Amino acid sequence: MDRSTAEKVLNLLEEEYPEAKCALNHRNVFQLLICTVLSAQTTDKRVNMVTPELFRVYPDAAALAEADPETVGMYIKSIGLYRTKSKNIVKLAGELCTRFGGEVPGDFDGLVSLPGVGRKTANVVLADGFGEQHIAVDTHVFRVANRIGLAAAENVLKTERQLMEILPEPRWTRAHHLIIFHGRNCCSSKKPECGRCCIGELCEKNGMD
Repeated sequence: MDRSTAEKVLNLLEEEYPEAKCALNHRNVFQLLICTVLSAQTTDKRVNMVTPELFRVYPDAAALAEADPETVGMYIKSIGLYRTKSKNIVKLAGELCTRFGGEVPGDFDGLVSLPGVGRKTANVVLADGFGEQHIAVDTHVFRVANRIGLAAAENVLKTERQLMEILPEPRWTRAHHLIIFHGRNCCSSKKPECGRCCIGELCEKNGMD
């Protein structure tokens, strides 16, 4: 797919999903970081169910850093890998306090140096927390981008780089949310609803079924 067609795809997705945004409920960058770490291998909806009480008890990095991981685990028990995640977010909070003055670092290297934080999480935080332009490649973005022809890559890193090449930088973050919404609402993994797809005429259907 060329850049002109890619922009047409974004325009159509924008018309279809004007409400597209980060689905993780958060009030600040710290909450966004924790929510994104917790969202690995589970749904945003499930994360949103457990975080209100978690943040009521542990409202900031200082409070969470002093917590017992087993106790934290009780608040997030309904999400996947909760034991590992509870340990990670307590360690993460501790490092925020000892290395960053209790604040979330606003640079990629600082973020990925934290426990449980990978490339996708860092891109989400920089995009939705700090207002920078980034493309976070989750399972929806990887599947949809390669299926429709925005990318032709075998892994998430190459997909991210290809999307950055074909899409205009001022639209990177917006593209990320639009592609996710399309993946959730139409271009599903097992049964994509091609008959009602808003970008059907431009889709190259690369076969990532």
